Amino acid sequence: MAQHFFFPQKTYVDRRQQLMKSVKGGKILLLGNNESSRNYKDNWYPYRQDSSFLYYAGINLPGLALIIDCDGGEATLYGNNPSIDDIIWMGNQPSLEELASKVGIENVKPFHQLFLDVYHDMHYLPPYRPEHILMLEELLHLVELKPSDKLVSSIIAQRNIKSKEELEQLDQACTISAKMHKTVMQKAKPGMYEYELVGLASKVAMEHGGDFSFPPILTINGQTLHNHAHHNKIKKGDMILFDGGVEVSSGYCGDMTRTFPADKKYGSLQKNLYKIVHNAYTTARKMSKPGVYYQQVHLAAAKEITKGLKALGWMKGDVNAAVKAGAHALFFQHGLGHMLGLDVHDMENLGEENVGYDSTIKKSKQFGLRSLRLGRKLKEGFVLTIEPGLYVIPELIDKFEAEKKHLSFLNYNEINKYRDAGGIRIEDDFVVTKTGVRQLGDPLVTDVNEVEKLRN
Repeated sequence: MAQHFFFPQKTYVDRRQQLMKSVKGGKILLLGNNESSRNYKDNWYPYRQDSSFLYYAGINLPGLALIIDCDGGEATLYGNNPSIDDIIWMGNQPSLEELASKVGIENVKPFHQLFLDVYHDMHYLPPYRPEHILMLEELLHLVELKPSDKLVSSIIAQRNIKSKEELEQLDQACTISAKMHKTVMQKAKPGMYEYELVGLASKVAMEHGGDFSFPPILTINGQTLHNHAHHNKIKKGDMILFDGGVEVSSGYCGDMTRTFPADKKYGSLQKNLYKIVHNAYTTARKMSKPGVYYQQVHLAAAKEITKGLKALGWMKGDVNAAVKAGAHALFFQHGLGHMLGLDVHDMENLGEENVGYDSTIKKSKQFGLRSLRLGRKLKEGFVLTIEPGLYVIPELIDKFEAEKKHLSFLNYNEINKYRDAGGIRIEDDFVVTKTGVRQLGDPLVTDVNEVEKLRN
């Protein structure tokens, strides 16, 4: 039987009313997700409802669709009530009428009725699942789909600003995420395998009623940005990078990263590099507030990383010029952060540039900066991550050096002495307030001395 979390009925009614007011006319079609088979029909991947459907309809079941009539002011839920076979295999379940009443939906129709009620010029979102592409083509009798820009922009504007109820769920998700990270930081030791720590992390998430919000990155090879392999044995002298978060039953997510020594203390170089990343993290945290473009916060963090590497002798020349040229991206290849909410990369299915950028700022094409998912001006109520990093990738060093890139700013002779330095990232989640940002959930140490104290 599916687990259901519901906000008060008024929350969903108000959300749909706000969406109707923004879209102004016509009908909106929102498709829920279906089960997805893993290796045969009845062996499914863990089910996850579409986040926009969850936001406006709240029902965490497969095989549903919602039509919101902006002109008539009503919502209709389409789906099939559980059969006796469903009850035998999955247990007794509430009817769709009962679930619809909890979220203030007036009408419930069998799913096949959807094919009679849909017409080609309805508002719908860009599909990200193959079965939704096929269904929309069949429902709308179209060969080429044309998602509604008006609906996309309306949903982004609404979901970007988190309510008090949403922030309570995000605080919960981030608090459990912090507990998960603290357990891993306390229990890790040389001789363990990475997968043992993933198991410990999963235990903490599940014993608090949650699950991973995305496949965790837990690795001694932190220089690989999205390293989902967990087969390595941890050795003395290694650093462990753990990027993981917890999703609670409401669907809201946490996303945190810590990088800590396998030993009791960081090595000398590890400590120096960690302090550089921590300075960038602190700078970004202080700078983030309403009215500030997050791209500028990213660039300020990049300058902190460049200053630190210049002090080590890895970089040289004018710091501002080096960052403008993109030389720092040899070590900081990704963006400083992204939106967070019902999705870890919130609403990325609606278009990264639509969510993280707007008419006043466009995404850069420069290596490194082009990977910044959030660049727009910050507003009160935005929830975002701050996650600077520093990565030594031998293959990228070789490529830059062979192409003689940024010779005025990069000291390749010095850099090549430390090709096995690995990767470091620090990440926490924040809500933008009237005057700055507030960290979500119970905080977990980031300062180098505090991390070592925790390891001891």
